[in-house]
Amino acid sequence: MPFKRFVEVGRIVLINFGPETGKLATIIDIVDNNKCLIDGPMKVTGVQRQIIPFKRIALTDFKVDIPKGASQKTIAAAIEAADIMGKWEKTSWAKKLAAKKKRANLSDFDRFKLMVARKQKAEIVAKQVKSMS
Repeated sequence: MPFKRFVEVGRIVLINFGPETGKLATIIDIVDNNKCLIDGPMKVTGVQRQIIPFKRIALTDFKVDIPKGASQKTIAAAIEAADIMGKWEKTSWAKKLAAKKKRANLSDFDRFKLMVARKQKAEIVAKQVKSMS
């Protein structure tokens, strides 16, 4: 199976370090072997145009057709036309990140309710397995 995710202009990336962690951005230009210029655009994803090292981004399967050094307006139009945000929300990667964020924001009482529900589920499953035997 050949490699399909290349660092290229128009590639949608997930930022995995820094203040914009968890946000999507688009590669606008390649600066050198270690850095690239990305842009959200701000209206769509909340990421400003900036230079970021490759270590701080993860490449996704999505790509939009934009010219090198495209304006925010052009990028926003391309993202909307390709429905990138909708496609991203449907991926298992995005679902895992959303679940992780949701779990991190649980209160003590919510965690307690979750524990009780898990115990009840395990009890029901154990009864079902026992009755099948």
